[in-house]
Amino acid sequence: MTERLRAVIADDQALVRTGFRMILTANGIDVAAEAADGDEAVAAVRRTRPDVVLMDIRMPRMDGLEATRRILAGGAEDTRVLILTTYDLDHYVYAALAAGASGFLLKDVSPEHLVAAVRLVRSGDALLAPTITRRLVERFARRDDAKPTLHRDLHQLTPRELDVLRLLATGLSNAELADQLTLSVATVKTHVAGILSKLDLRDRVQAVVVAYETGLISPGGTGSPRPADS
Repeated sequence: MTERLRAVIADDQALVRTGFRMILTANGIDVAAEAADGDEAVAAVRRTRPDVVLMDIRMPRMDGLEATRRILAGGAEDTRVLILTTYDLDHYVYAALAAGASGFLLKDVSPEHLVAAVRLVRSGDALLAPTITRRLVERFARRDDAKPTLHRDLHQLTPRELDVLRLLATGLSNAELADQLTLSVATVKTHVAGILSKLDLRDRVQAVVVAYETGLISPGGTGSPRPADS
């Protein structure tokens, strides 16, 4: 990817926006716009079409959850949303992941982790902070008809793809998946790509959500793989 990454920063605290802007621009990532609330965030994304949005979950007028839903439902297929949250990880973050956000960051993230996270989520190749994301999903993934879910037909997946999805949902990286299943990393990547394509998912985070909400793996589960045969 030769073009510079472009980001939008949405947070109601000016100091947070300024700090993140300085970190990103110092590391070769352009900040296309800033937003102080959800309305401004949606408008900024529609206007600038960034690669990544850093989205605060709690903002005035329109919160980050609704802004995420509108952005991802509005045709911004190539835009990834990273949720900014505090350590308490409330249920709004899980709802944002279910709505299509690609991951989340704690607001006290280090500069190095912030830059790496923006680049990784844009690539779609890695689940950010997998063990933390898994704990979050385990805590709030309750199959409940009263809330929106990602309905997907897992019968489309091959047995090996189901194995990969089970282990992916426990927070394993591609290298760890390869080791568990006695496969090459390239083969694991192929399986992950197949899962995302067949289930019409944006990225690995949504795959984790689907694994829990369909009951493929339950909170606290380990995702037992079958013996490797492919």
